Amino acid sequence: MSNHTYKNLLFLVVILYAFMGCKNPSAEKKSTLVEPPKHILLKEQPKDVPTPDGMVWVEGKTFVQGAKQGDQFAMSREKPAHEVTVDGFFIDATEVTNKQFRAFVEATNYITVAERPIDWEVMKKDVPEGTPKPADSALQPGSLIFNKDLNVVADMNNYTQWWIWKTGASWKHPEGPESTIEGKDDYPVVHMAYEDAIAYCKWANRRLPTEAEWESAAQGNDTNGIYTWGNDASQLNASANTWQGTFPVKNESTDGFPLIAPVKSYPPNSIGLYDMLGNVWELTNDWFNVDYYRHLDTSKPLINPKGADHTYTPGNPYAKEHVIKGGSFLCHASYCASFRISARMGTSWDSGSDHSGFRTVATVEMLRE
Repeated sequence: MSNHTYKNLLFLVVILYAFMGCKNPSAEKKSTLVEPPKHILLKEQPKDVPTPDGMVWVEGKTFVQGAKQGDQFAMSREKPAHEVTVDGFFIDATEVTNKQFRAFVEATNYITVAERPIDWEVMKKDVPEGTPKPADSALQPGSLIFNKDLNVVADMNNYTQWWIWKTGASWKHPEGPESTIEGKDDYPVVHMAYEDAIAYCKWANRRLPTEAEWESAAQGNDTNGIYTWGNDASQLNASANTWQGTFPVKNESTDGFPLIAPVKSYPPNSIGLYDMLGNVWELTNDWFNVDYYRHLDTSKPLINPKGADHTYTPGNPYAKEHVIKGGSFLCHASYCASFRISARMGTSWDSGSDHSGFRTVATVEMLRE
């Protein structure tokens, strides 16, 4: 082979190799691309997984999350309504009670956030830089309680008028150090910070619900209801522990309870869940972000959504808040009107109050481990 022929042959091989290496990458990708498997809804309770004591199976379904058509109280953070698909799971039939939380504390010697000494060096990391240290007398363990002795309100936008920081208030002393939960085993445990609820969940092999799971449970057998019993607002006083009268100065208590009520004091929803609306706000695991719904792709149902990836509350960039659901005994049409399934508010991760508690969920996977 002549030197000239050899060079030509070598050139041809190089060109051929280059051509083979320059195949359309998108075509190759298409040939190897594997479509993600279609989600198979877990609807019915598996026969090999018994219902845990005190819990109820929530059937898997697709339903409308967020503001419902015709809901005059719906707020912008509840919009737009969107379809979600949520697998079946178990949820507590009631809010976690004082008796249940006491069993956890006695087994673990756990001390709640409201009972711990306040460390300013830790606290100042969550407030604007340069915030002066409060007086030592103010840095005492305690929690927020509703001022039930309020007679007049100057400005309904100033909620500090009906909230008091009470030193010594905790789950054991819900109205302050002189109060007690003696004889109140079946009342919801309150003054729960997010950390407290998570600690209980770990001990009980449970977790907090996502907001979507919570709404699925609250809907019961329905898929588009404003309330846990449907859309009839006239059933509110008979169906949920809320405020009657003039908030926050006059509570007529026509529902039988001036403030918090024992669990199961009102009828359950269609699947046997009590107090999903009213009584106490319930913690979820989702971050509270007022813009979350507005950025969702609503062209198809979201599957088992976990909520926003960060917290956002306008005017308070330092807030680290989780979504709370269901409203409480303080909800009234003239103020928050949060006795609706779609209502959502945020609560600081490191504090609680006398109208906030939680309930837990368990999944099939958790129970099979």
